[in-house]
Amino acid sequence: MRKKKPLPLIENFEITAVAAEGMSLGRWNDLVVFIPYGAPGDIADVQILRKKHSYCEGQIARLISPSALRVKPICEHFGVCGGCKWQHLPYESQLQYKRAQVVDALQRIAKVELPEINPIIGSASTLYYRNKMEYTFSCKSWLTREQLLSGEEIDDRNALGFHIPGGFDKVLDIKHCHLQSPLGDEIRLFLRSLAVERGYSFYDIRANVGLMRTVMIRTASTGEVMVVVVFGEDNRAAINDVMSALHDRFPMVTSLMYVVNLKVNDSLGDQTVVPYSGREYIEEEMEGLHFRVGPKSFYQTNSAQARELYKVARRMAALNGKELVYDLYTGTGTIANFVARDCRHVIGIEYVPEAIEDAKLNSRVNNISNTTFIAGDMKDVLTREFIARHGTPDVMIIDPPRAGMHPDVVNVVLASAPRVVVYVSCNPATQARDIALLDAKYRVTEVQPVDMFPHTHHVENVVKLELRDGTGN
Repeated sequence: MRKKKPLPLIENFEITAVAAEGMSLGRWNDLVVFIPYGAPGDIADVQILRKKHSYCEGQIARLISPSALRVKPICEHFGVCGGCKWQHLPYESQLQYKRAQVVDALQRIAKVELPEINPIIGSASTLYYRNKMEYTFSCKSWLTREQLLSGEEIDDRNALGFHIPGGFDKVLDIKHCHLQSPLGDEIRLFLRSLAVERGYSFYDIRANVGLMRTVMIRTASTGEVMVVVVFGEDNRAAINDVMSALHDRFPMVTSLMYVVNLKVNDSLGDQTVVPYSGREYIEEEMEGLHFRVGPKSFYQTNSAQARELYKVARRMAALNGKELVYDLYTGTGTIANFVARDCRHVIGIEYVPEAIEDAKLNSRVNNISNTTFIAGDMKDVLTREFIARHGTPDVMIIDPPRAGMHPDVVNVVLASAPRVVVYVSCNPATQARDIALLDAKYRVTEVQPVDMFPHTHHVENVVKLELRDGTGN
């Protein structure tokens, strides 16, 4: 077979900009080169790893002259675990790049008339801000380049940590994570140590065998804590031993549960969660409202910043107490319940039946009686007949998944013509695509980016669209 031509090492390559998906970029021979963990202003030797017709992908082989922007990452796992890809950039720069990402998407994809885009709302906390983390046990830990080059024999190949990007069976053993409160580290390290000490097998992801499989840790702004340990074997004696030890060591855990998952995949949606001690949920609080979060519930993973995001959505809705509001993709009804006291009625629609049950429960817990929640596929539920039956909305709040809205949903939004549409999105590109479709009847009057995830490239964006008058304005 013909050997492939070796890919080049580009010397003294200048990184000039930040790109999508947390990458940086520069140009070489009229080709764009995408590089992870770079900073604008870096001069580096870059090894090309993949060459396509119009672009290349590479990695920094040697940093010759660091950018003046660079700061020292706080995490020892930076550059390996795949998370927090912007830790080497100052937070103010991260915010600028995120706002620029929103501007680029709306201008390049939506191509509609835009107001001046607001400064991004930054997160008050840039470390320890996540309320939910999930870790994976593996009997074959991913070895870093430094470990391989050291030549030392690694006796303990057990890992409890994160999947390496691009490898479902590659897990990096995490010593310390700066995303969740230090209690998360304590619980994770205790479980790892306990399993090693008592000889409990770490999961073999390829063979699908092993006792210790995954663990989810949730912490609430109220101080409540949930831990769900997932076992890959139905060994009741060992399960009880682990859960008992965890209960004794961490009495502050208010919701301790476990799952026996014998499937090939890790999803828990169809699995039975068994309570071991405490309640079967934890409670979040937001402006006096209490939201029950169960082991399968969705809740924004940055509690403090979620409040800022919802405040923006409520302000843009400009409610006066008389409106019928539709909350599309309502999830567990957090936004619906958050705005319910400011309007006449809220109808929330969501695909996941369990989420709708959580939404109804959260209304009951907070004595909110002016909400209605309906489960079903959005494009099948939200029809012209549905609107004729339930009433024409004055305001629509739309918070779809990353893929954005189905074209049928966009058409029904246009047909129902609410006075205001508030579009919340975690993906400015698909949001911009949908806004281009809504431009037939709506004009963009405000754009507010919100940073939910410091040290990552992810950004939330809220857009207010107002119904045009008869003249198209």
